[in-house]
Amino acid sequence: MTLTRSLPLVALTLVATLAGSSAAQDSDLPEVRVEETRFAPGTVRVIPPQPEAEETFTGPITLREFISAHPEIQWKAPDFTDGRPNSDPRTRTLPEMAQHVILRREVYSLEFSFKPLRQIYVDVPQPNNRMKRKLIWYMVFRVRYLGGDLRAAADSTTDSPYGRIEAISYKSRRFIPLLVLADHTSGKEYLDRILPAVKSKIAMREKITAPLYNTVEISTVPIPRSSDPAAPGVWGVATWEDVDANIDFFSVFVSGLTNAFEREEDDAGEVTIRKKTLQLNFFRPGDTVQQVDDLIRFGVPAYTDEQEHQYILDQYGLDKRLDYQWVYR
Repeated sequence: MTLTRSLPLVALTLVATLAGSSAAQDSDLPEVRVEETRFAPGTVRVIPPQPEAEETFTGPITLREFISAHPEIQWKAPDFTDGRPNSDPRTRTLPEMAQHVILRREVYSLEFSFKPLRQIYVDVPQPNNRMKRKLIWYMVFRVRYLGGDLRAAADSTTDSPYGRIEAISYKSRRFIPLLVLADHTSGKEYLDRILPAVKSKIAMREKITAPLYNTVEISTVPIPRSSDPAAPGVWGVATWEDVDANIDFFSVFVSGLTNAFEREEDDAGEVTIRKKTLQLNFFRPGDTVQQVDDLIRFGVPAYTDEQEHQYILDQYGLDKRLDYQWVYR
């Protein structure tokens, strides 16, 4: 945004603060917990893991490709009258059972904590072997595995489609992340970039005492299970470059925290898979001048004026205030 355009936004931010922009979000989701950590000065906001029983199964679905690839499984005349088996009901035949299949799986979910989203000027190597000074956006985060994965029990006898759910834990899990910064006004999305020259400078600025990994390195590190609230977890950093200086309302989408997904099939049989993703909402009451001095705020601001409040919700595509939410994308 330009400096002249940013003045109303700054004024609105003051109104939002008076209206309680730091109040709890209008949602049934668990509140974001703020805690101090001895591995990095300051505080982190903690998003608790939230696996759901409904995520442990998909279906009932029709195995179209299986049925079309194996016509020999059909019960046909003249060997079988009316195309039916001699004794069992038609519903017990393989073609009929393939029409209504429930696929079950284990679902895990990791705890995600993050420090405030910030900016830093760094000299970044270019393809021409020269250095270029760039403004880098970054987020330092921590990941912990608390166990409590969900799965359908083998001895399930309930009528629920996902059966009786049981919790199970392992020694560790892996985190294979993808962090995307999305500008809701322009519709532009920025993928996390791997910038080795930047990571060390961020670690020094944030005074991180634990090992700090970029989003590729962290995928090689096991996330150990721990129930200790003081456990260090595994620390990582996401970085973005060339972010539009006019950005106001945006979100960071974090995928890889869970293996839950949503399957959608259209009438033509085309299947779309969407991964469960954490959406963190932010707003930036600043301008294009001295961007590193702008304080990026977490959450969706609240306004006393209904028109202004609805305008803000429209920017995020929300119908109520949500600091964060789980979405499928």
